[in-house]
Amino acid sequence: MIFRAATAGPADLDRAVAHPADGPVPALTAGRIREELAANRIRPEWIRTAEDEDGRILARAVWWGRADSEQPIALDCLQVAAGVADPAAVAAGLLDTGHCAFGGIPGYNISLPRGWRDDPELAAAVAWRREAAHRTGLTREIERLRYEWTPAAGTAEPTGRLVFREGTDEEMLDAFARLSRGSLDLATQHELELMDAEQLAREDFDFYLGCPGERSWWRLAHLPDGRLAGLAVPSATPYHRNVGYLGVVPEQRGRGLIDEVLAEITRFHAAAGAERITATTDTVNLPMAAAFDRAGYEVTEIRLVLEAPER
Repeated sequence: MIFRAATAGPADLDRAVAHPADGPVPALTAGRIREELAANRIRPEWIRTAEDEDGRILARAVWWGRADSEQPIALDCLQVAAGVADPAAVAAGLLDTGHCAFGGIPGYNISLPRGWRDDPELAAAVAWRREAAHRTGLTREIERLRYEWTPAAGTAEPTGRLVFREGTDEEMLDAFARLSRGSLDLATQHELELMDAEQLAREDFDFYLGCPGERSWWRLAHLPDGRLAGLAVPSATPYHRNVGYLGVVPEQRGRGLIDEVLAEITRFHAAAGAERITATTDTVNLPMAAAFDRAGYEVTEIRLVLEAPER
């Protein structure tokens, strides 16, 4: 078995890109990979293959990052040819060589339809991918709902229950820290096992600052009497507008104010002409999922996120 990156030249890259995007788990098409290569979000060294002695491609892994990323952020596509006796072993070997080359272990996002566990072929394809990921250190799993809003869903008018305004960096950091306490978001819970709320606030602040959205979009949410109620961070991906970060401070939860915060973000993007707004939340975060449902967002896929636990 030979593991290698598609870096030997244009013909080598073309061969790796043209590997069939087949199988029950959705995969990037050759056209989409070329678009991402042109945008520098996929690079030849981030496309790796496993080949037999005759040069036949048995497996392919494609990692993705931002245009300015030094190393990939996430594994976006993992395929093993039909007929390979132990796809998990081949895939694990391929991932290991990638992780060694990158000097880290990017997460793996598997996009799936709702009810994927009820499809035996699809469930089996997920199983060997999960096993390969676990073998290479991606042992923490989070299942997330991916939501999408389109103009057909409409927007809610302001009710006056909350007042939204811009805030200083210090005010935003304080809001990020307060919102993280008691959060139902699993990633936030994991991070708070490793750092305090203030450190996590700085990481969240810096993350959204680095997203394609603008810092000027962010808003603090206050009750009419001036007390802080929550935070609205409209954001964007390289492809479309995104809900980003939102929440309500612990002492104001349970009053339906999350609907007001989400509505503010939706109105903001809609006013800018957004034809699509995406959002994600953990499947276990039932209150947030219910808020998206009420706001007219629809689930478009399930995202199985496999990550390496931080130590």
